[in-house]
Amino acid sequence: VQLVESGGGLVQAGGSLRLSCAASGVTFDDIAVGWFRQASGKEREGVACIVNRDGRASHATTVKGRFTISSDNVKNTVYMQMNDLQPEDTATYYCGRVATDCHGDAYGSWDHGTQVTVSS
Repeated sequence: VQLVESGGGLVQAGGSLRLSCAASGVTFDDIAVGWFRQASGKEREGVACIVNRDGRASHATTVKGRFTISSDNVKNTVYMQMNDLQPEDTATYYCGRVATDCHGDAYGSWDHGTQVTVSS
């Protein structure tokens, strides 16, 4: 299973970005995929998760209403649309598999990611 993140960048506060997580080596509908982020000096935290089989999605309270996770089962890609970005959203963003329909442990390589930097 390989999940590859892309789409990060530098934006001003209030701006938008869309992250992509391309999956290969797995039956896409069989997995749930989550977005995670890790800011400098902080622990990794879950941001959003989606069950690809039926599209059920959940978002952390810190991003609810601003970020939206979605999946394209033709392109085997999970997206996260991020609007109204704030400096506290600055982090390296990772995607990973999440067990038990987004209620279990997360599995990822955690060594690639895509950097999001929001300037004030």
